[in-house]
Amino acid sequence: MVVELVDYMAIPYVAVVYSLEKPDGTWVRRAEYPELPGCAAEAGNILTAIDRLEEQRIEYLSEAFHRGDEIPVPRPPLRSGASGLTEHSASAISKEMYGGTAST
Repeated sequence: MVVELVDYMAIPYVAVVYSLEKPDGTWVRRAEYPELPGCAAEAGNILTAIDRLEEQRIEYLSEAFHRGDEIPVPRPPLRSGASGLTEHSASAISKEMYGGTAST
């Protein structure tokens, strides 16, 4: 199967966004795609950071594709019914949500 650039552009990478204090004491919002090395952007507000991140993603994928580099692909989705939580974590979350009436 031949994978085209448009196919890579359609991959739903998970973005991570957080606030970061710079050395001068100012705060910025940093957005990044952990699966795409170096694909990150910073801005004073979250929407601008995400817009810049999207530009970075397009540039990263285009350049990697045209160079013939291997493009990272996210892990496959969890199987149906799996949450990725351990039994202990799921139980703790259920107890918090339902006032201690969780059954495991």
